[in-house]
Amino acid sequence: MLGPVVVFGIPLDFILFGLTLLSVALFHHHTLASAVTGLVAIATYKLLFTGFAEFGTGLAGLAHQLLHEWVGLANLFLLLMGFALLSRHFEESRLPDEMPALLPDDWKGGLCLLVIVFLLSAFLDNIAAALIGGTVARHVFRGRVHIGYLAAIVAASNAGGAGSVVGDTTTTMMWINGVSPLAVVEAYIAAIVAMAVFAVPASFQQHRFSPIVKNAPSGLKIDWTRVVVVTAILLAALTANVTAKLKFPALLDTLPVLGLAVWSTILLTASLRRPDWSVMPATFKGTMFLLALVTAASMMPVKELPAAAWPTALGLGFLSAVFDNIPLTALALKQGGYDWGYLAYAVGFGGSMVWFGSSAGVAISNMYPEAKSVVRWITHGWPLIVAYVAGFFVMLALLGWHPDAPH
Repeated sequence: MLGPVVVFGIPLDFILFGLTLLSVALFHHHTLASAVTGLVAIATYKLLFTGFAEFGTGLAGLAHQLLHEWVGLANLFLLLMGFALLSRHFEESRLPDEMPALLPDDWKGGLCLLVIVFLLSAFLDNIAAALIGGTVARHVFRGRVHIGYLAAIVAASNAGGAGSVVGDTTTTMMWINGVSPLAVVEAYIAAIVAMAVFAVPASFQQHRFSPIVKNAPSGLKIDWTRVVVVTAILLAALTANVTAKLKFPALLDTLPVLGLAVWSTILLTASLRRPDWSVMPATFKGTMFLLALVTAASMMPVKELPAAAWPTALGLGFLSAVFDNIPLTALALKQGGYDWGYLAYAVGFGGSMVWFGSSAGVAISNMYPEAKSVVRWITHGWPLIVAYVAGFFVMLALLGWHPDAPH
């Protein structure tokens, strides 16, 4: 073991991770290659120089690192792949074609769809809520969905889960670690303000780009069996999530409970309606990209965060746009001293600001490959940045900062 390398005071681990993110941003048509190359470079460096923090050195350290991360990675893999099939079931049910008859005309239709995604994400996984929103958008906007509006769908799904302990992995982690659901629910103050800031301009963007379809197609025949299949998959995920948290919380650390529940239901209902397996290759590539990025992020030598205070929580939201929010949340829980509603909002909503900053963003980008551009996502989705800051400071002005006792 040769020891860590530091360049201008920055550990080489972080430099390699930063170069990986830069490569993803610059070469958005080769995101998987960029992420895998970065992961291999980081893992090789740690094998030769630093080891894997508390997991040890050499191949044994790498094996222990991966073993520690496998449940989260497996859950993410199963959910992204499974919810892609759910999205196709929903699309082929023809129910999205009925949405023009239910949504208002003009820009208010886009606004209502974002509100629906927000509400769904409060009790569904945000990946599922985002994909349902993306599927409906493809139908009601004639297949032409503005990147700014795609970013808004992701933001609505992340905002909707920010104040719910069953709406996001990070808030679930807080609940499991003893944080009261009432301490998390205050994040909805910031999330609702953020929605008010970004949803209207995003809806106008979309309306100018491609207005909503005025009327549903005539003679539409909805496949209610597929609707039942979609409902069964969502209920299985929700039931497994809540039951495991309430009855078997330790199980969440040993098995990918949500992912297994989703796939069990997909396979059980396959005899009713065959899943569209043709979406799997493209979804697999997008999923492996995120897994490579999350694995690389988990290897960063982040042993502690700055002192718990509201500026730190605000900064963690921006960091979550490029750095996996699960290890950040774990560090914050270990450190203590946070007002958990602020942290829930920051790490939940912050990832919306870049397309690969959240699993919902990656899922939407699998559906709409044109969204895999950091520059276009930020330039067209700029209201999200304004909304994040506005929501945070409105919450701070209304509630103040009331931290938990540090551990």
